[in-house]
Amino acid sequence: MRRKLFFISFFIIISLCLSLTYDSYFNIGSALETLYWGSSGSEVKQLQTKLKNWGYYDGPIDGVFGGGTFEAVKKFQKKNGLTVDGVVGPKTAEKLGFPVEKTTKGADYRPSSQGTTRNDEVTLLAKAITGEARGEPYIGQVAVGAVILNRTRHPSFPNTIAGVIYQPGAFTAVSDGQINLPPEDSCIKAAQDALNGWDPTGGCLYYWNPATATSKWIWSRKVVKKIGKHWFGN
Repeated sequence: MRRKLFFISFFIIISLCLSLTYDSYFNIGSALETLYWGSSGSEVKQLQTKLKNWGYYDGPIDGVFGGGTFEAVKKFQKKNGLTVDGVVGPKTAEKLGFPVEKTTKGADYRPSSQGTTRNDEVTLLAKAITGEARGEPYIGQVAVGAVILNRTRHPSFPNTIAGVIYQPGAFTAVSDGQINLPPEDSCIKAAQDALNGWDPTGGCLYYWNPATATSKWIWSRKVVKKIGKHWFGN
């Protein structure tokens, strides 16, 4: 009888351990967070593995959400009738078979202050893009947003989106009040794309319109790209 109880107890313990290991490995429950460009860790590895098994991703399973993973997610979203933004949010996670938490982590998203939401950041960035680049081609609007985000990660600038935008003298749209215009639809989408990691400038910190620029210093910057009427450089 004791031997039988021993084997029953042993079986239960082994089953529990296997269950916990399975749940931990596949993040069952609500362990998976919203993932986008700049995210890293085991959740990204799981995402890359699933996308690779399904033929959407052909890069390394390295746990780093970069350009290859971003494009693979967009292909998956397009195929499944989802919003094609490259972000693994609740709806995309559900289609992938993953649960998802409501919090966000990543290298690109920096809240301006405690309690600030991603929607707040999108709105502020969209207003800046509207004031600075509403007449530019769409890729140029994304590029302006990307420059603002690039500055948040550079030690020479404030480390928040609001800090960069409202840095004294940094943007004409703030100085002349165009920052207060209602954000245009294309600029809202451009802000979302920039926050999701699209950077048409390749990491530039400055942009200017050579036809209207009045700063002599800006001409000392090395031109990297020309998009629409703006030049981008460092």
